[in-house]
Amino acid sequence: QVQLVESGGGLVQAGGSLRLSCTASGTIFRIGAMGWYQQAPGKQRELVGTITSTGSTNYADSWKGRFTISRDNAKNTVYLQMNSPKPEDTAVYYCSAEIGRATGYGPEWKTYWGQGTQVTVSS
Repeated sequence: QVQLVESGGGLVQAGGSLRLSCTASGTIFRIGAMGWYQQAPGKQRELVGTITSTGSTNYADSWKGRFTISRDNAKNTVYLQMNSPKPEDTAVYYCSAEIGRATGYGPEWKTYWGQGTQVTVSS
């Protein structure tokens, strides 16, 4: 089994900073792209950005320049550094990962999701 567990959420003041972490565990052959999503109250889940296994990042315009995604492949962990968050960034944040599991027929790839972590930005 594979599991993604997020941590680091909580209450942060607008203009402050907060770092979220997401760690994959289980029977993992390889991890491909990883990403972070934001789901604000009453809204659909939106992609914040992604990072490839080699560290290339891509961000949605709403978060470009404010949030930074990084990863530590040795720890199977992806991070979301939230700088200068705004009250409208109050949301549940989810991580996702493309994970390959070893099978007798070669790696089997699947997208996995974390359970989400709540971030509340106070004004």
